[in-house]
This record gives sequence, C-alpha cells and structure tokens, in this order.
Amino acid sequence: MPQFFIDRPVFAWVLAILITLGGLLALTRLPSEAYPQIAPPQVAVTTTYPGASAATVETTVTQVIEQQLTGLDNLLYFTSQSASDGSATITLTFQNGTNPDIAAVQTQNRVTLAQPRLPTEVNQQGIRIAKVSAGFLGGIGLRAAAGGPDAQELNNIVASRVLDQVQRIPGVGAVVQFGSEYAMRIWLDADKLRAYSLSSVRVLAAVQAQNAQFASGAIGAQPAVANQAVTATVTAEGRFRSAEQFENILLRTDPTGASVRLKDVARVTLGAAQYGFETNVGTTPVAAFGIQLAPNANALEVSEAVVAKMNDMQPSFPAGVSWFWAFDSTTFIKVAIREVIITLAEAVALVFLVMLVFLQSFRATLIPTLVVPSALLGTLVGMYAVGFSINQLTLFAMVLAIGIVVDDAIVVVEAVERIMREDHLGPKEATRKAMHQITGAIVAITSVLAAVFIPSALQSGSTGVIYRQFALTIALSMGFSAL
Repeated sequence: MPQFFIDRPVFAWVLAILITLGGLLALTRLPSEAYPQIAPPQVAVTTTYPGASAATVETTVTQVIEQQLTGLDNLLYFTSQSASDGSATITLTFQNGTNPDIAAVQTQNRVTLAQPRLPTEVNQQGIRIAKVSAGFLGGIGLRAAAGGPDAQELNNIVASRVLDQVQRIPGVGAVVQFGSEYAMRIWLDADKLRAYSLSSVRVLAAVQAQNAQFASGAIGAQPAVANQAVTATVTAEGRFRSAEQFENILLRTDPTGASVRLKDVARVTLGAAQYGFETNVGTTPVAAFGIQLAPNANALEVSEAVVAKMNDMQPSFPAGVSWFWAFDSTTFIKVAIREVIITLAEAVALVFLVMLVFLQSFRATLIPTLVVPSALLGTLVGMYAVGFSINQLTLFAMVLAIGIVVDDAIVVVEAVERIMREDHLGPKEATRKAMHQITGAIVAITSVLAAVFIPSALQSGSTGVIYRQFALTIALSMGFSAL
C-alpha cells in the first residue's frame, strides 16, 4: 500500500483533498450540542380524570394502563405518578439505542388495549403519549407594554398563534406552554345551588345538552315534491360564544312558569382553562413556553430557526406585545464549543513549536503539521457516518488526538531524512526504503492505540454512551493519521 501512493503522488493528493472536502461537508451537517444524548429514551403517558382523587386515579386509570405496558420491547422500567388534581403520568424508560419513535408507537398500541377499561371521562379528555426530551433548548416569553394585554390574553395568543407554528419547525421535538388558552369559566355558588335544589351534575348536564352543535338539515333536499327547483341548507345557532349565552342556559322550569338559569346560580367569565402556572419576569406577568429538541437535532440551527419564525410572527401580535428569550441553552453551547476550538488551535500551535524545536527544520515540521487538519477533518467524516455530534466530548477527544496524529508523520519524516543522509538517496527512493522499514511499526502503533480505546467504547448503558463518543473519535483520528 505505501508503494502505491509513493508511485502515484497525485492520487495521494487527490485522496487527501477529498477527505478534507468530506470533512468540511460533514462539519456543516453534524448536530451541535453541549453533551451527547446520555439518558436512555423515555416515553410519557399522560391522562386526566377530572374531579377524581389520587387514590381513585391510581386504581381506575394508572393501574389499568400499567397492566398493558408490561412486555414492551427493550423496556427497562416504568414509573407512575397519580396526583390529587386527577392527572396521571406514566414514564417508560427504554434501553439505550432504542428508536424512540418505535417505542412511542408500541406504547400507543398497548394503551389502546386499556382504553375500553378506562372511565369515560378519561377517554373524553384524551390520552397523550409523547417522547420525553432530556431538556429544554430554551424558553420564550411574551410581554406587553403598560396598558396592553394581561397575562391571560398573552397566554391565549401563545396557544392560538405561536405554539403550532413553532412546533412545525424541523428539529423541535415538543413545545410546552407554561399557561393555557382561554376557556369559559363557570363558578358555581354552592349556597344558591342548595336553595334551588340543584346539583353540579345537573348543571353540567344542562350545559352539555344546550351547548351543542346539531345538523339542521336542508329545505328542498331529496326526497322532495315534484318540480322542486330550489334547495337551501338550514344553518342553526351552534355552540355558544359569549358569557351572556352561557348565563342564559336553562337549568329548570317549574309548573308555575318560573325558570332557573345558569346566571342565577353561577358566575360565568372568560378566563384561563387552567390556573396551574404563573410566570413573571421580575414583577411583570408574561406568557411563556419551553422548546424541547428532537433527537439528533442541531441545537444551534433550531435556535436560529425559532428566532426567524418568532420574528416573522411579531407583526401579527397586538400593539405593544413583544417576544424575548427567557433563557437560551445555546449560549452555553456556543461558549463551550468556542473555548474548545480555541484550545484546539492552541494545541496545534504548541505541537508545531515543539516539533520545530526538536526537528530543527521548518520543512520537516510543516509535513507533520499538515497531517493535523487532514486527520481531524477525516475524523468528522467518520463521526457523521456513525451518528456522532459536535459536543464537548468529541471536541476534547480531538484536542487529545492532535499530539497522537502527528506521531506517524514524525516517524516517517525522521526515517526518510536519516536514509537520505546516510545512504545518499533521492527523496523518492529514500521514502520507498523508509516505508519498507517502518510500515509494520506504524501499523503496530495504530493497532495498539486502537486496542486501548476501542474496548472502552463497547460498554453498555449511559456510561457506554460517554466513552463511545470519546474513544471512537480518538480511534478515527488515529486511523486517518495512519492513512
């Protein structure tokens, strides 16, 4: 193999250029993150049972679903939580390497088997199954100037205009709102209910019966009388839209003609659907939501896409409403990557100076130095092929590999210069003889170093994820340096 490249130097240069171009192309496509995905993939099942206690949710919802979840492929364990507000959350943890999309589909199929045994109210509220992201890319808030929309209206703007737009951005895994949209709130007065001999169940039934959409039919539709020439669709009043319409819902009519309406026993207002969150920046109420990354997404690219989308939506917001980053995790990623890149450049400079001091020749020093960018860019090609990302572990491995990748080049240059000096041979013949003598040694050095690092990459679990990206990055850089 060495003789092939010695006789064909142009081919060797073309191969080095192709490796360099491939590394530059891989650099633009590799995802960037602070650390690799260490935590095993998780899927969350969330349900709501309105009005039920934690014990009731545990026995009628959580346990019923858990019975169907056993036996899932690559499932390690699952944990569940039943709360006093009627909510239940079951989090399933799968083995590292499991496809989260397949895990979510399998979980959905198992939950479907449990749905016939769940209370009707739970099925009506819906069962949400979603992949769990490790953390938030960032949080975005909406705030208004003095005299502008209040926090509830801002939350409604987020729910109705912003969330769907951000959710559709490539690389966004999930969007979590720390608030809720508008809903019609009915605040029942227990004393008035007792005075009119009514119950909350009867009020709910009346609201559901009268706030409904019905098909009103058509005039002149088939079957019709002879010579019917006109057909008209009948549109009736549908669901209620205002608090006044809800207030006039009829709850009871007495034989005397007296009637009881909803406004007689309750206060109807337009408010938030849920009051579980209250977000503030200082003392200013704001509406906020968090953005979670999809697996293997590029955090920096997603952050830029989110900024562009929010700027596009800014003109549609009411006057005085603006958006801002409440917190942005990409700031840490940018700083961390920049510091490691600075360290990378410093390491290259130090290696060059050390070689120049000991080799005592600028030309002999330049040749091993050229190996560094070629080997590191080739490493990026290998990282892209195996699905790694640019993170602190892989960059740290490249920093350590700088001192290793020049070893082979230094050995070759020293051997060629020694043979030229002792045997008085030309550069090509000296290179041919040197490679014949030291090829075995170079292969042995590379194999021994690879044998040290590669076994550590074969560990399983979260520890294996950490060592795998670090060890294989060094092994890839050594392989390209030997080439």
